[in-house]
This record gives sequence, structure tokens and C-alpha cells, in this order.
Amino acid sequence: MTSLQTRAAALEAPKVLVARGPRRWRGWAGGAAALAVVALASTFITYGLGALGDANPAAAVLGETATPADIARMSHEFGLDRPFLEQYVTWLGHALTGDLGRSWFTQIPVAESIAERLPVDLSITGLAVLIAVLAGGTAGIGAAVSNGGRFDRIVTAVCALASTLPAFVAGIGLIVVFAVIVPVFPSGGYVPPGEDPVQWLRLITLPAVALSLDTAADLARQLRTGLVAALRENYVTGAVVRGLPARRVLLRHALRNAAGPAITVLGVHIPRLIGGAVVTEAVFALPGLGQLTGEAALKHDVPVVQGALLATIALVLVSNLVVNGVVARLRGAR
Repeated sequence: MTSLQTRAAALEAPKVLVARGPRRWRGWAGGAAALAVVALASTFITYGLGALGDANPAAAVLGETATPADIARMSHEFGLDRPFLEQYVTWLGHALTGDLGRSWFTQIPVAESIAERLPVDLSITGLAVLIAVLAGGTAGIGAAVSNGGRFDRIVTAVCALASTLPAFVAGIGLIVVFAVIVPVFPSGGYVPPGEDPVQWLRLITLPAVALSLDTAADLARQLRTGLVAALRENYVTGAVVRGLPARRVLLRHALRNAAGPAITVLGVHIPRLIGGAVVTEAVFALPGLGQLTGEAALKHDVPVVQGALLATIALVLVSNLVVNGVVARLRGAR
């Protein structure tokens, strides 16, 4: 490259950097707007499913001896005699301030009930994500380095088995092996981490492992595929020719480019992990959000069901926002 070409490239570089900033901000603004639309639509559907149900909460609360006048009075107190859109706007406005209403039967604030149960699901889901990242990431990197070797074939076979195993089946198997045959972990129950951190970790380990298998398998396969392709790129060959250590080439060059699709796969699985945590609650007798929602649904306690669904939607949207931010950061660092 001549000196004239070098100066021209130097003059052009700032323009590229300046142009990249607005594009990045526009991308983030577009993503935030899309999430806002999804959140609004989700809240509308959530409220509509409860409001349009055929249950009569006033009659259920007052009992069989209630008169039509009593039912009409209770319906007015619940605000059920107002137009649907007016009910929805009022409910959404209160929800944005953290007021999810009260249970029709216990009169306990829904937000308090969710705050009491949600840490159970967050504990399981958080540990499941950590296990999936560590196990899936290690297996995927090892399989890519092996690439056709024995370890690669073992990882492929294990991932194929793990991805077809439902979480509740894996949970039952883990209970039989690690709580009955080899009693290392408890078979169920829950204590808050502030009360007994060691027992808390022992109680959520088996549910988290059962929940993480499918995610770890897909993460390992995606990371293995991306790394195999990245290791064949010219920049990797150039780094090897320059004499850079193999570990540095793998972890700082190839892995950075292969991690984006793998993190996207993890983001797709997070809603499944949150939903799967509800299923594993029944297997491991955990007092989480799923148990609260199931009990409320049996009694037609609509505010509790709506609040639990709204909390789940918020978790999914926040997790997707975090994943999108991490992927954008990786792309910007290239």
C-alpha cells in the first residue's frame, strides 16, 4: 500500500466509525420498539383471556346463597361491570406501577404472592442457564477441537439423547439415581438462600440439571458447528502463521465469532427454561410460580393468573433484551 493509499484509508476510517454509531443506535431503538409492541400485545391477550372467561368471580366468592343483588354489588366492586377496554387500561396502568390487584378469594395482593414464589423459579432457571453454558460450552469447544475424533462423536451422541429427553422424565430419573439409589441430593422441597445457602443449592441442583439438558445439548451443537467453520477462516490461518498460541487463536479469535449464534440459541431456550421450571416444580414439590398459578386457575382466581402470566412475560422480554445486547456487543467488538 502506498503512502497516498494509507492516508486515504486513515481519512475514511473515522467516517466508518461515525456511521456505525447511528446504525447501532437505530438497531437498538428498533429492537426496543418491537419489544414494547410485543409486551403490549401480550398484556392485552393476558387480560383478555381472564376477562372473557365464563367464570363468575362474584358468585364464586359469595357462595351459593348469594342473591342477584349481592352478585351485582360484588361485580361492581371488582369493576367487572365496566367496558372491557376500560377495565384493561385501568389494569395495565396499575400493573405498570407494580399493583397487580388482589386475589378474589384471599384478598392478598397478587404482587406479594408473586414476589414470594418467583425466587423459586428464578433460582432454578438461573442455575439451569449456568449449567447449560458451562456444560454445553465446554462440550461444544471440545467437539470442535476434536472435529471427527472420539470426543466429537461422544458429544454428538450425548447431545442427541439429551435433546429428546423431556425435563420431567430427566427429573424423575435424577431423583431415582441421586436421591434414592445414591442419596446425595434431596428429592424435593425448597428453602430460601438467605435461610440456608447450602441446603438451597442442594435442593435446586437436580431440578436445574434436569432443566438444562436440552439447552446444553443445542448450545453444544451450535457452538461446535460455528467453531468448526470459524477455524477454517483465513484470519485464523493468518493468526496461526504469525505464531500466535493455539489457545489464544481459539478463545480470542475463533470463539468470539462463533459465540454469537450460540448465544442466540441460548436466548431462544430461555423462555423454554422459564416454562420448564413450572413443570419441574410438580416433580420436585417446589412452591414456585407454577404451583401458585395452578391453584389459582382451579379456583378461577383471575387476578392471580393474570399477574403470574404478566410476570412470566416480563421475564421472557427482559431475558431476550439481555441476549440481544450481548450479541450486539459481540458483533460490535469484531
